[in-house]
Amino acid sequence: MKLTSAEWSPVLFRIVRVHFRVLIAALALAIGAVNAQSYPAKPVRVIVPFPAGGIFDLVARAVTDKVAASWGQPIIVEPRPGASGNIGAQLTRSATPDGYTLMLAGVFLAVNPTLDANSRFKAADFAGAALVGVAPNVFVVPGSLPVSSLKEFVEYAKARPGKLNAGHVGTGGFAHLCALLFAGYTGIDLVIVPYKGQPQAIPDLLTGQISMMVLANTFVIPHVKSGKLKALAVTGATRFKDLPDVPTIVEAGFPLETSAVQWFGFVAPARTSKEHIARFNAEVNKALKSPDVIDRLEKIGVVPTIGSPQEYDTLIRAETERWARLIKERNLKAD
Repeated sequence: MKLTSAEWSPVLFRIVRVHFRVLIAALALAIGAVNAQSYPAKPVRVIVPFPAGGIFDLVARAVTDKVAASWGQPIIVEPRPGASGNIGAQLTRSATPDGYTLMLAGVFLAVNPTLDANSRFKAADFAGAALVGVAPNVFVVPGSLPVSSLKEFVEYAKARPGKLNAGHVGTGGFAHLCALLFAGYTGIDLVIVPYKGQPQAIPDLLTGQISMMVLANTFVIPHVKSGKLKALAVTGATRFKDLPDVPTIVEAGFPLETSAVQWFGFVAPARTSKEHIARFNAEVNKALKSPDVIDRLEKIGVVPTIGSPQEYDTLIRAETERWARLIKERNLKAD
């Protein structure tokens, strides 16, 4: 059966429209591939929301130095400290989502939106780009405290409700949340004592005015070796090679979820293209396999951790839910 010219017109129109859509889709894929291959075409900025020389700054530089050398493009690490990470997060959230502005995030990204009404961002404002590593901490007590294990500490504290102090630096800080998390699970009643910084808290811990703290291993090792502190457990899933005799939280007899680890990873503004994120993720993962990067991270207590953007996003969501629940239960507010 033959179609008349009048009948052919709508058929031709549909054929042309289908071909046009296919062409546009193919063109979009091609442009995306070209953009991904050409990225980065200029220097990339990485915001560090804490002071220069601190652990966030050191982690960012350990990785970006290697990535920049591989790319042949500078990566500018820009410390923008203030408000417990809020200032850097706000700058990153409002940046153009073109892959040229990222931020090194940590637990604060999951904590601050619930803890601080002035944070003016939420975790969903960011896309996970590349996880870098985790930094387990250590439960420590003064050398004079008559306990030698975490279970003994719990028994000792339960026999003295409200009599033992736990030090922390800043409401909603990592050490504070870890202490509350563990105390809530075990049912011990600790008096939580705030300090302006670890240099002020550690002397009181050494003399026994504080009965327990959760500290980074870099602060702990010299005092454990001298006998002034006892390390009872590591908060992560593996032991520290510098503290091989200290058990993990699970080995000490408690579920892994009763403790926490600090984590570090790069995030981008939420609408950053997946192609650019995938390219950055691949470069970071490659860097994390380099012996010199591994060495730089391990020296500051960070265990390199390779993952996909999707896995990192899942971690951020899980951490946000976890800490929001604890903050609301304890009615915590930012200092």
